[in-house]
Amino acid sequence: MIQAEYQKALREGLKEKREAQEHGLSGELAVLPPEAQKSSNGRESLGIVEIPLELIQGTCTELRAETFSFNFSPIMPVGSEFANKWINLCASHLENGIRDPIKAVEYLNRYYVIEGHKRVSVLKHFEAVSVPGTVTRLLPPRSDNPEVVAYYEFLQFYRATGLLCVVFRQPGLYARLMRAIGLKEFEEWSSDESYKFRAFYYMFYEAFLHQYPRKDKLSEAFLIYIEIFGYKASAHKLPSEIENDLTKINQEILSCLESTQRTLLLDDNVKAPLISIMRPTKLKVAFVHDDNAAQSHWTYNHEYGRYRLANTMRDQIETVSYEDAATEEQALAAMEDAIHTAGASIIFTTSITSLLPSVKEAVLHPDVKILNCSLNTNYPSVRTYYPRLYGAKFIKGVVAGSLTYDGRIGYVADHPTYDSIANLNAFVQGVKLVNPHAQVYLEWSQLQRGNGVQRLYDLGIRLIDYRDQLGEYAGITQNKVRNMALIQCNWGRLYQSLIRRVMDGTWKSEERQNSAINYWWGMSQGVVNVLCSHRVPSGTRRLVSLLLDDLRNGRLDPFYGTMHDQSGKAMHSDDIPMTAQDIITMNWLSSHVIGEVPKLEEFTPKAQELIRLQGLERRDAT
Repeated sequence: MIQAEYQKALREGLKEKREAQEHGLSGELAVLPPEAQKSSNGRESLGIVEIPLELIQGTCTELRAETFSFNFSPIMPVGSEFANKWINLCASHLENGIRDPIKAVEYLNRYYVIEGHKRVSVLKHFEAVSVPGTVTRLLPPRSDNPEVVAYYEFLQFYRATGLLCVVFRQPGLYARLMRAIGLKEFEEWSSDESYKFRAFYYMFYEAFLHQYPRKDKLSEAFLIYIEIFGYKASAHKLPSEIENDLTKINQEILSCLESTQRTLLLDDNVKAPLISIMRPTKLKVAFVHDDNAAQSHWTYNHEYGRYRLANTMRDQIETVSYEDAATEEQALAAMEDAIHTAGASIIFTTSITSLLPSVKEAVLHPDVKILNCSLNTNYPSVRTYYPRLYGAKFIKGVVAGSLTYDGRIGYVADHPTYDSIANLNAFVQGVKLVNPHAQVYLEWSQLQRGNGVQRLYDLGIRLIDYRDQLGEYAGITQNKVRNMALIQCNWGRLYQSLIRRVMDGTWKSEERQNSAINYWWGMSQGVVNVLCSHRVPSGTRRLVSLLLDDLRNGRLDPFYGTMHDQSGKAMHSDDIPMTAQDIITMNWLSSHVIGEVPKLEEFTPKAQELIRLQGLERRDAT
């Protein structure tokens, strides 16, 4: 019987090696990289710990690499001394279990065995979860490599929890995990909290691997799961219950496993029909806002868009609105009421803070189409939409560059979320087009230390771009601001087109397997426009008209020429046009910008929440 186990393990090992070699790999055990010791930033002794077996990926001894496949399955022939020792160890394991700890080093959350290779091999063969081991940690030099950044975040997580099983290779995910659990970032856990987490994690491990044989994506899938279903609500579930949940979020899991890229839809090919066709029953459409139209300019604009939508398509749809759904519980309650009471089959949630509640409702109600007003998200169950503003910001930059009398222009951004830096740099490009020596002074409106407009005004800067409005400030009160240019977002037009694609079947044809769909429409789609005041000189207004026409028809790219960051480094040239994804995730400031991106803790609590959900990766000028 024991010999049969070795033969089974041998067949698996030879198969693993053969398949690896077909892809140009050796198929043997990985060896600790030389740079791990040469460039080590220090060592730490962890003592004896439980090492997750899926993280043991190699050996410290090159000779040992030839006796195992890459997954520690044996590849030495039956009857060899190695085979006999493996069989004896297997018999001991079946009778008494393997208790002696192995010795290993850990580098970037990958473990390399010094002593105990066959113990690892036998335990992996029997699909054990972990093995005791005496571990020495090799610390890599700090760098901006995403895996290294994520590793140092792991060290904070480990010191707070004592857990080795959760491994992320991208920055920011450990903080997301802590928030999903309901704890402060890297807050120290009690031993009981760590025990309960580990028990739940391995319960999920069993359920996940039963459906998806991808141990390398286990931690990411776990994070997606608890963000949607809740940590506390799921911690006592059985594997069968977790498996049932996993079928509901299959799209999200497959998107994670396949590292599926988001799909950005930049063009709107759906046109309004010449004749409105009556439907047997009207489509019910719900809007869920985190604020109210009386107090929030953002919510007011969406409500006005809803009014225009309802008026234009009054024979085909009915709308209902929910305001002040600021918390997750309120957003979920509003969507549940929209579905079960109002009978809504389409729901628009107009705040990024409603994204996760939207995903939760979408997986529970797959027949209801839910869209969230956000950008660059990666949840296939929910589609997102957002206006493409950088072209309009470019136009306002042209106006500002024409009007400034001292070469100084103020620019106030809210927070460094997706496309916000691109909007700023596009504004700068517009300024440079007409006034190459002007400087743009950057401030932020959502800092804890107060109003960004006031700080610019105190510097003597009078021409300031803030949100939709470019104004000349004779004071900081509204009646002392002369509006020079204004961005107009046609939310009604956007909502009409989104609903028409549901009605005419375009919605279905736009599906891209497990890719999240993001609608990002701007001037060419009639969603965004710029209006100039009569106070702007006629020559500038004529130039603006020509540039608007060129932008709408694709003859002008706001990101023209060679662009440098604040350190003088060339970041872009006409030789390689920027992709839409490059623009959305732009995280460097133009050399014409005076100012910086503040640290997260400098923003207000509400802004911090938005930045965590939609924030750019911070990049400091060097």
